[in-house]
Amino acid sequence: MNEFDTLLQDSVAAMDIGVTWTDTMAKQFAQYTRLLLEWNEKMNLTAITDERDIVLKHYADSLTALFVPELDASRPLRVADIGTGAGFPGLPLQIAAPVWRVTLMDALQKRVKFLAHTTEALGLQTTECLHLRAEDAGKAAAHREQYDAVISRAVARLQVLAEYALPLVKVGGVFVALKGPAADEEIAEAATAIARLGGAAAEVRQVKIPFTDLQHKLVIIRKKRQTPTAFPRNAAQIAKTPIK
Repeated sequence: MNEFDTLLQDSVAAMDIGVTWTDTMAKQFAQYTRLLLEWNEKMNLTAITDERDIVLKHYADSLTALFVPELDASRPLRVADIGTGAGFPGLPLQIAAPVWRVTLMDALQKRVKFLAHTTEALGLQTTECLHLRAEDAGKAAAHREQYDAVISRAVARLQVLAEYALPLVKVGGVFVALKGPAADEEIAEAATAIARLGGAAAEVRQVKIPFTDLQHKLVIIRKKRQTPTAFPRNAAQIAKTPIK
C-alpha cells in the first residue's frame, strides 16, 4: 500500500462515515487517480493534479456526504449526481458504497465518455453515466422523483440548483449540496424556491476534511411533497428568473 492509499484509508477512518475499507476500494481509487491524470492531459477535468490533493480535496471531500444520515453506505440506495464533471462526488461515493446504484449526469459528452471508460475499468457495474441535463432528466418519467438521494458539488447557487435537483428526488428522499462558506446566504436566497419545489427547510452541517484545515458545508434538503409539474423549467428560464 502506498502513501496515498494509506492517506485515503486513514481519512475514511478519521471521518467515521460507516465505510469498511477494502482492498478493492484501494485498487479502484488508485485506478481512478491514474485515469483522471491521464485523461486530464487531453481534456480539462481538474485543476488539482497533486496526488495528495486529489485524495483529500476530491475523494475525502466527496465522501463527507456520508455524514448525512440518509446516505447510508450499507443501504441499496438509488443516487444521482448532477453536474458530476470528473465524477465528484458521485464516483468516490459509488466506490465507497458499492451497494448503491449511482447515476452520474453531465451535460458535456466528453466528460461522460471519461466517466464511462473509468467506471468500466473499475468494474463498477451499478454505475450509470448519462449525457443528460438535469432539467431534462427532471421531466422524464425514468428519472423524475425516482431517486432516494440527489447530490451535487459546485454546480450553481442553491436557488438555481434546487430546481435542477428536487424534481429528481422521490418524496421522503434527500438532496445534498456540497457548499462553501456562502452556504447560509444561499439558503436564505433559496428558501422560497425550496418550499415551492417540495422541500423542507434546509439543514446545514459543517464538515472538516481530515489532515487539512479545509472545511465546507453540507446543505441537506429533505423532500416532503411532490414537485409541481411546472418544474423544472428550461435552463434559460431557470438562469434568467430563479424562483423567488
